[in-house]
Amino acid sequence: MSAKETSLQRGVTETKTSRLLVICVDRDDDIGIKAGVVTPVVGRNACIEAAQRLALEDPEDADSNSIFAAVKTFEDLTSKGYQAEVALVSGVEHKGVQGDEKIVAQVKSIAMQFSANGAVIVSDGEDDESVIPIIQNVLPIISVKRVVMRASRSVEYSYAVLGRYLKAIAFDSKYSKFFLGVPGMLLLIGGIGSVLGLSREIFAVLVSILGGAFLIRAFDIDRAWSNWNKPTPGGFIRTFTLVAGIVMILASLTAGIGAAVPGVTTKPDNILKLVLNQQTIGLFVSGMLPFLWIGIGCIFGGSLLSSWFKGSLRSITDILRIIVLVTLYPVVSQFTTIMVKGDSPYTLIPPLLIGLAVILISASLLFHRYRKKKGGEVLSE
Repeated sequence: MSAKETSLQRGVTETKTSRLLVICVDRDDDIGIKAGVVTPVVGRNACIEAAQRLALEDPEDADSNSIFAAVKTFEDLTSKGYQAEVALVSGVEHKGVQGDEKIVAQVKSIAMQFSANGAVIVSDGEDDESVIPIIQNVLPIISVKRVVMRASRSVEYSYAVLGRYLKAIAFDSKYSKFFLGVPGMLLLIGGIGSVLGLSREIFAVLVSILGGAFLIRAFDIDRAWSNWNKPTPGGFIRTFTLVAGIVMILASLTAGIGAAVPGVTTKPDNILKLVLNQQTIGLFVSGMLPFLWIGIGCIFGGSLLSSWFKGSLRSITDILRIIVLVTLYPVVSQFTTIMVKGDSPYTLIPPLLIGLAVILISASLLFHRYRKKKGGEVLSE
Protein backbone atom coordinates (compact mmCIF):
# COMPACT_ATOMS: atom_id res chain seq x y z
CA MET A 1 0.00 0.00 0.00
CA SER A 2 1.39 3.40 -0.96
CA ALA A 3 1.97 6.23 1.51
CA LYS A 4 -0.88 8.21 -0.09
CA GLU A 5 -3.38 5.36 0.36
CA THR A 6 -2.21 4.85 3.94
CA SER A 7 -2.76 8.53 4.72
CA LEU A 8 -6.22 8.42 3.14
CA GLN A 9 -7.18 5.30 5.10
CA ARG A 10 -5.97 6.93 8.34
CA GLY A 11 -8.09 10.02 7.57
CA VAL A 12 -11.20 7.91 7.04
CA THR A 13 -10.57 6.02 10.27
CA GLU A 14 -10.07 9.26 12.22
CA THR A 15 -13.31 10.64 10.78
CA LYS A 16 -15.25 7.55 11.86
CA THR A 17 -13.86 7.74 15.39
CA SER A 18 -14.98 11.38 15.74
CA ARG A 19 -17.04 12.00 18.86
CA LEU A 20 -20.32 13.39 17.54
CA LEU A 21 -23.10 14.79 19.67
CA VAL A 22 -26.60 14.44 18.19
CA ILE A 23 -28.58 17.37 19.55
CA CYS A 24 -32.36 17.69 19.37
CA VAL A 25 -33.46 21.28 19.99
CA ASP A 26 -36.79 22.25 21.56
CA ARG A 27 -36.53 26.04 21.63
CA ASP A 28 -39.94 26.78 23.19
CA ASP A 29 -39.56 24.06 25.89
CA ASP A 30 -42.65 22.01 25.01
CA ILE A 31 -40.93 19.00 26.59
CA GLY A 32 -40.77 20.80 29.94
CA ILE A 33 -44.12 22.60 29.87
CA LYS A 34 -46.25 19.70 28.58
CA ALA A 35 -44.39 16.60 29.76
CA GLY A 36 -42.57 18.00 32.81
CA VAL A 37 -39.18 16.75 31.61
CA VAL A 38 -36.16 18.70 32.84
CA THR A 39 -33.45 19.20 30.24
CA PRO A 40 -30.77 18.42 29.28
CA VAL A 41 -31.72 14.82 28.62
CA VAL A 42 -28.71 12.70 27.65
CA GLY A 43 -28.68 9.15 26.38
CA ARG A 44 -30.74 6.94 24.09
CA ASN A 45 -33.11 5.47 26.67
CA ALA A 46 -33.65 8.78 28.46
CA CYS A 47 -34.50 10.54 25.17
CA ILE A 48 -36.93 7.78 24.14
CA GLU A 49 -38.69 8.04 27.52
CA ALA A 50 -38.92 11.84 27.18
CA ALA A 51 -40.37 11.54 23.66
CA GLN A 52 -42.94 8.99 24.84
CA ARG A 53 -44.06 11.22 27.70
CA LEU A 54 -44.46 14.20 25.35
CA ALA A 55 -46.34 12.09 22.79
CA LEU A 56 -48.76 10.90 25.50
CA GLU A 57 -49.38 14.46 26.71
CA ASP A 58 -49.75 15.98 23.22
CA PRO A 59 -49.88 13.49 20.33
CA GLU A 60 -49.99 16.34 17.78
CA ASP A 61 -46.73 17.95 18.91
CA ALA A 62 -43.98 17.48 16.32
CA ASP A 63 -41.18 17.70 18.93
CA SER A 64 -41.70 14.07 19.97
CA ASN A 65 -41.02 13.00 16.38
CA SER A 66 -37.87 15.13 16.38
CA ILE A 67 -36.60 13.33 19.49
CA PHE A 68 -37.27 9.93 17.90
CA ALA A 69 -35.48 11.13 14.75
CA ALA A 70 -32.49 12.19 16.88
CA VAL A 71 -32.36 8.73 18.46
CA LYS A 72 -32.55 7.12 15.01
CA THR A 73 -29.70 9.37 13.80
CA PHE A 74 -27.65 8.37 16.86
CA GLU A 75 -28.18 4.66 16.11
CA ASP A 76 -27.22 5.12 12.46
CA LEU A 77 -23.98 6.87 13.45
CA THR A 78 -22.97 4.23 15.98
CA SER A 79 -23.69 1.44 13.48
CA LYS A 80 -21.29 3.13 11.06
CA GLY A 81 -18.45 3.22 13.57
CA TYR A 82 -18.82 6.72 14.99
CA GLN A 83 -18.54 7.47 18.70
CA ALA A 84 -21.82 9.29 19.26
CA GLU A 85 -24.18 10.45 21.96
CA VAL A 86 -27.72 11.82 21.74
CA ALA A 87 -29.09 14.66 23.82
CA LEU A 88 -32.19 16.82 24.11
CA VAL A 89 -31.87 20.51 25.01
CA SER A 90 -34.57 23.13 25.39
CA GLY A 91 -35.03 26.85 25.86
CA VAL A 92 -37.88 28.67 27.58
CA GLU A 93 -41.54 29.15 26.68
CA HIS A 94 -41.19 32.70 25.33
CA LYS A 95 -37.86 31.96 23.57
CA GLY A 96 -35.69 35.07 23.23
CA VAL A 97 -32.28 35.72 24.79
CA GLN A 98 -32.99 33.86 28.03
CA GLY A 99 -33.95 30.69 26.19
CA ASP A 100 -30.95 30.84 23.85
CA GLU A 101 -28.62 31.30 26.81
CA LYS A 102 -30.13 28.20 28.40
CA ILE A 103 -29.57 26.16 25.22
CA VAL A 104 -25.93 27.30 24.95
CA ALA A 105 -25.25 26.43 28.59
CA GLN A 106 -26.76 22.95 28.20
CA VAL A 107 -24.80 22.24 25.00
CA LYS A 108 -21.55 23.36 26.65
CA SER A 109 -22.17 21.10 29.63
CA ILE A 110 -22.91 18.01 27.51
CA ALA A 111 -20.02 18.69 25.11
CA MET A 112 -17.56 18.88 28.02
CA GLN A 113 -18.83 15.66 29.60
CA PHE A 114 -18.76 13.72 26.33
CA SER A 115 -15.65 15.45 24.93
CA ALA A 116 -17.48 15.96 21.64
CA ASN A 117 -15.71 17.50 18.67
CA GLY A 118 -18.70 17.85 16.37
CA ALA A 119 -22.49 18.13 16.47
CA VAL A 120 -25.42 16.92 14.39
CA ILE A 121 -28.53 19.11 14.80
CA VAL A 122 -31.99 17.55 14.53
CA SER A 123 -34.96 19.92 14.34
CA ASP A 124 -38.53 20.00 13.14
CA GLY A 125 -38.71 23.52 11.75
CA GLU A 126 -37.36 26.96 11.01
CA ASP A 127 -37.74 28.24 14.57
CA ASP A 128 -35.56 25.56 16.19
CA GLU A 129 -32.97 25.92 13.42
CA SER A 130 -32.48 29.59 14.31
CA VAL A 131 -30.22 28.52 17.22
CA ILE A 132 -27.73 26.79 14.88
CA PRO A 133 -25.37 29.82 14.76
CA ILE A 134 -25.42 29.92 18.57
CA ILE A 135 -24.54 26.24 18.93
CA GLN A 136 -21.87 26.64 16.28
CA ASN A 137 -19.97 28.89 18.68
CA VAL A 138 -19.69 25.93 21.05
CA LEU A 139 -19.28 22.97 18.66
CA PRO A 140 -18.67 22.66 14.91
CA ILE A 141 -21.91 21.70 13.15
CA ILE A 142 -21.20 18.58 11.06
CA SER A 143 -24.70 18.07 9.75
CA VAL A 144 -28.29 19.30 10.09
CA LYS A 145 -31.22 16.90 9.85
CA ARG A 146 -34.69 18.33 9.27
CA VAL A 147 -37.64 16.26 10.37
CA VAL A 148 -40.54 16.92 7.99
CA MET A 149 -43.86 15.40 8.91
CA ARG A 150 -46.73 15.20 6.44
CA ALA A 151 -47.37 18.84 5.38
CA SER A 152 -46.02 20.07 8.70
CA ARG A 153 -43.15 22.11 7.22
CA SER A 154 -45.29 23.82 4.59
CA VAL A 155 -47.90 24.59 7.23
CA GLU A 156 -45.23 25.99 9.55
CA TYR A 157 -43.83 28.22 6.82
CA SER A 158 -47.34 29.37 5.97
CA TYR A 159 -47.95 30.26 9.61
CA ALA A 160 -44.59 32.06 9.77
CA VAL A 161 -45.39 34.18 6.70
CA LEU A 162 -48.94 34.83 7.90
CA GLY A 163 -47.59 35.86 11.31
CA ARG A 164 -45.23 38.39 9.73
CA TYR A 165 -48.07 39.91 7.70
CA LEU A 166 -50.36 40.09 10.72
CA LYS A 167 -47.60 41.73 12.75
CA ALA A 168 -47.01 44.29 10.01
CA ILE A 169 -50.74 45.03 9.79
CA ALA A 170 -51.04 45.45 13.56
CA PHE A 171 -47.89 47.42 14.40
CA ASP A 172 -46.66 49.07 11.17
CA SER A 173 -48.46 52.41 10.80
CA LYS A 174 -47.96 52.28 7.03
CA TYR A 175 -50.35 49.31 6.86
CA SER A 176 -52.41 49.54 10.05
CA LYS A 177 -54.01 52.88 9.15
CA PHE A 178 -55.67 51.22 6.15
CA PHE A 179 -56.23 47.59 7.23
CA LEU A 180 -57.27 48.49 10.80
CA GLY A 181 -58.20 52.18 10.62
CA VAL A 182 -60.75 51.97 7.80
CA PRO A 183 -62.56 48.84 9.11
CA GLY A 184 -62.46 50.32 12.63
CA MET A 185 -64.09 53.53 11.38
CA LEU A 186 -66.73 51.56 9.47
CA LEU A 187 -67.55 49.40 12.50
CA LEU A 188 -67.78 52.45 14.76
CA ILE A 189 -70.10 54.34 12.40
CA GLY A 190 -72.16 51.18 11.83
CA GLY A 191 -72.58 50.67 15.58
CA ILE A 192 -73.65 54.28 16.12
CA GLY A 193 -76.10 54.04 13.21
CA SER A 194 -77.65 50.86 14.60
CA VAL A 195 -78.17 52.49 18.00
CA LEU A 196 -79.76 55.58 16.41
CA GLY A 197 -81.91 53.54 13.99
CA LEU A 198 -80.37 55.14 10.87
CA SER A 199 -79.38 51.92 9.15
CA ARG A 200 -80.16 53.07 5.60
CA GLU A 201 -78.34 56.39 5.88
CA ILE A 202 -75.37 54.85 7.68
CA PHE A 203 -75.09 52.16 4.99
CA ALA A 204 -74.73 54.87 2.35
CA VAL A 205 -72.05 56.59 4.45
CA LEU A 206 -70.16 53.33 4.98
CA VAL A 207 -70.15 52.49 1.28
CA SER A 208 -68.94 56.01 0.47
CA ILE A 209 -66.11 55.83 3.01
CA LEU A 210 -65.06 52.38 1.82
CA GLY A 211 -65.13 53.46 -1.82
CA GLY A 212 -63.13 56.60 -1.03
CA ALA A 213 -60.53 54.58 0.89
CA PHE A 214 -60.14 52.16 -2.03
CA LEU A 215 -59.70 55.03 -4.50
CA ILE A 216 -57.17 56.83 -2.28
CA ARG A 217 -55.07 53.68 -1.88
CA ALA A 218 -55.43 52.55 -5.49
CA PHE A 219 -54.16 55.84 -6.94
CA ASP A 220 -51.66 56.63 -4.13
CA ILE A 221 -53.50 59.87 -3.36
CA ASP A 222 -52.38 59.84 0.27
CA ARG A 223 -48.72 59.42 -0.68
CA ALA A 224 -48.96 62.08 -3.37
CA TRP A 225 -50.59 64.49 -0.93
CA SER A 226 -47.91 63.88 1.71
CA ASN A 227 -45.23 64.65 -0.89
CA TRP A 228 -47.07 67.79 -1.99
CA ASN A 229 -47.69 68.95 1.55
CA LYS A 230 -44.16 68.71 2.98
CA PRO A 231 -43.22 71.66 5.29
CA THR A 232 -40.76 73.14 2.79
CA PRO A 233 -40.95 76.24 0.57
CA GLY A 234 -41.64 73.98 -2.41
CA GLY A 235 -44.30 72.07 -0.47
CA PHE A 236 -46.15 75.24 0.56
CA ILE A 237 -46.03 76.53 -3.02
CA ARG A 238 -47.39 73.23 -4.37
CA THR A 239 -50.19 73.20 -1.80
CA PHE A 240 -51.22 76.80 -2.58
CA THR A 241 -51.10 76.38 -6.35
CA LEU A 242 -52.95 73.06 -6.17
CA VAL A 243 -55.82 74.52 -4.15
CA ALA A 244 -55.90 77.67 -6.31
CA GLY A 245 -55.88 75.57 -9.48
CA ILE A 246 -58.77 73.40 -8.28
CA VAL A 247 -60.77 76.51 -7.33
CA MET A 248 -60.17 78.04 -10.78
CA ILE A 249 -61.16 74.79 -12.51
CA LEU A 250 -64.41 74.69 -10.51
CA ALA A 251 -64.99 78.36 -11.34
CA SER A 252 -64.55 77.56 -15.03
CA LEU A 253 -67.62 75.28 -14.86
CA THR A 254 -69.71 78.15 -13.53
CA ALA A 255 -68.32 80.51 -16.18
CA GLY A 256 -69.04 77.97 -18.92
CA ILE A 257 -72.65 77.51 -17.80
CA GLY A 258 -73.09 81.29 -17.54
CA ALA A 259 -71.80 81.74 -21.08
CA ALA A 260 -73.78 78.88 -22.60
CA VAL A 261 -77.29 79.42 -21.23
CA PRO A 262 -77.84 83.09 -22.28
CA GLY A 263 -76.24 82.45 -25.68
CA VAL A 264 -78.69 79.76 -26.77
CA THR A 265 -81.01 81.17 -29.42
CA THR A 266 -82.97 78.02 -30.12
CA LYS A 267 -85.47 76.54 -27.72
CA PRO A 268 -85.15 72.76 -27.80
CA ASP A 269 -87.92 70.56 -26.52
CA ASN A 270 -85.94 68.92 -23.74
CA ILE A 271 -82.76 69.17 -21.72
CA LEU A 272 -80.98 66.44 -23.73
CA LYS A 273 -81.29 68.41 -26.95
CA LEU A 274 -80.04 71.50 -25.17
CA VAL A 275 -76.97 69.65 -23.86
CA LEU A 276 -76.17 68.10 -27.25
CA ASN A 277 -76.64 71.33 -29.16
CA GLN A 278 -73.42 72.27 -31.01
CA GLN A 279 -73.72 75.96 -30.24
CA THR A 280 -74.37 75.26 -26.56
CA ILE A 281 -71.27 73.09 -26.27
CA GLY A 282 -69.17 75.72 -28.07
CA LEU A 283 -70.37 78.51 -25.80
CA PHE A 284 -69.84 76.39 -22.69
CA VAL A 285 -66.24 75.48 -23.61
CA SER A 286 -65.53 79.06 -24.72
CA GLY A 287 -66.78 80.45 -21.40
CA MET A 288 -64.86 78.01 -19.21
CA LEU A 289 -61.65 78.02 -21.26
CA PRO A 290 -59.84 81.02 -19.64
CA PHE A 291 -60.49 79.92 -16.05
CA LEU A 292 -59.76 76.26 -16.86
CA TRP A 293 -56.40 77.13 -18.43
CA ILE A 294 -55.52 79.44 -15.54
CA GLY A 295 -56.32 76.66 -13.03
CA ILE A 296 -54.22 74.06 -14.86
CA GLY A 297 -51.47 76.65 -15.27
CA CYS A 298 -51.48 77.27 -11.50
CA ILE A 299 -50.90 73.57 -10.81
CA PHE A 300 -48.13 73.29 -13.42
CA GLY A 301 -46.56 76.53 -12.18
CA GLY A 302 -46.47 75.26 -8.59
CA SER A 303 -44.70 72.09 -9.71
CA LEU A 304 -42.19 74.20 -11.69
CA LEU A 305 -41.40 76.49 -8.74
CA SER A 306 -40.98 73.52 -6.42
CA SER A 307 -38.55 71.82 -8.82
CA TRP A 308 -36.68 75.11 -9.29
CA PHE A 309 -36.28 75.55 -5.49
CA LYS A 310 -34.85 72.01 -5.24
CA GLY A 311 -32.62 72.48 -8.29
CA SER A 312 -34.17 69.37 -9.82
CA LEU A 313 -33.91 68.52 -13.50
CA ARG A 314 -37.65 67.90 -13.45
CA SER A 315 -38.08 71.63 -14.01
CA ILE A 316 -37.49 71.01 -17.75
CA THR A 317 -40.60 68.80 -17.81
CA ASP A 318 -42.61 71.43 -15.92
CA ILE A 319 -41.52 74.19 -18.35
CA LEU A 320 -42.54 72.03 -21.30
CA ARG A 321 -45.93 71.36 -19.69
CA ILE A 322 -46.58 75.09 -19.42
CA ILE A 323 -45.42 75.69 -23.01
CA VAL A 324 -47.77 72.94 -24.26
CA LEU A 325 -50.61 74.43 -22.22
CA VAL A 326 -50.03 77.90 -23.71
CA THR A 327 -49.75 76.64 -27.30
CA LEU A 328 -52.91 74.55 -26.98
CA TYR A 329 -55.01 77.54 -25.92
CA PRO A 330 -55.32 79.07 -29.44
CA VAL A 331 -56.17 75.65 -30.89
CA VAL A 332 -58.98 74.96 -28.40
CA SER A 333 -60.21 78.56 -28.65
CA GLN A 334 -60.41 78.33 -32.43
CA PHE A 335 -62.26 75.03 -32.11
CA THR A 336 -64.95 76.65 -29.93
CA THR A 337 -65.26 79.46 -32.50
CA ILE A 338 -65.88 76.87 -35.21
CA MET A 339 -68.62 75.25 -33.11
CA VAL A 340 -70.33 78.55 -32.25
CA LYS A 341 -70.00 80.47 -35.55
CA GLY A 342 -69.64 77.59 -37.99
CA ASP A 343 -66.23 78.65 -39.38
CA SER A 344 -64.23 76.33 -41.63
CA PRO A 345 -62.28 73.54 -39.81
CA TYR A 346 -59.22 74.53 -41.88
CA THR A 347 -58.82 77.54 -39.59
CA LEU A 348 -57.44 75.09 -36.98
CA ILE A 349 -54.35 74.36 -39.09
CA PRO A 350 -52.40 77.66 -38.52
CA PRO A 351 -52.54 77.65 -34.68
CA LEU A 352 -51.84 73.91 -34.69
CA LEU A 353 -48.69 74.28 -36.83
CA ILE A 354 -47.49 77.30 -34.89
CA GLY A 355 -47.96 75.48 -31.58
CA LEU A 356 -46.13 72.40 -32.85
CA ALA A 357 -43.20 74.53 -34.03
CA VAL A 358 -43.00 76.37 -30.69
CA ILE A 359 -43.00 73.05 -28.76
CA LEU A 360 -40.26 71.52 -30.93
CA ILE A 361 -38.01 74.59 -30.72
CA SER A 362 -38.55 74.95 -26.95
CA ALA A 363 -37.88 71.26 -26.29
CA SER A 364 -34.69 71.33 -28.38
CA LEU A 365 -33.35 74.42 -26.62
CA LEU A 366 -34.19 73.16 -23.14
CA PHE A 367 -32.69 69.71 -23.65
CA HIS A 368 -29.56 71.21 -25.22
CA ARG A 369 -29.16 73.59 -22.30
CA TYR A 370 -29.57 70.92 -19.65
CA ARG A 371 -27.32 68.40 -21.41
CA LYS A 372 -24.62 71.07 -21.58
CA LYS A 373 -25.17 71.96 -17.92
CA LYS A 374 -25.05 68.33 -16.73
CA GLY A 375 -22.23 67.20 -19.00
CA GLY A 376 -24.38 65.27 -21.45
CA GLU A 377 -26.31 63.24 -18.84
CA VAL A 378 -29.56 61.63 -19.89
CA LEU A 379 -32.42 63.16 -17.97
CA SER A 380 -34.05 60.51 -15.85
CA GLU A 381 -36.01 62.57 -13.38
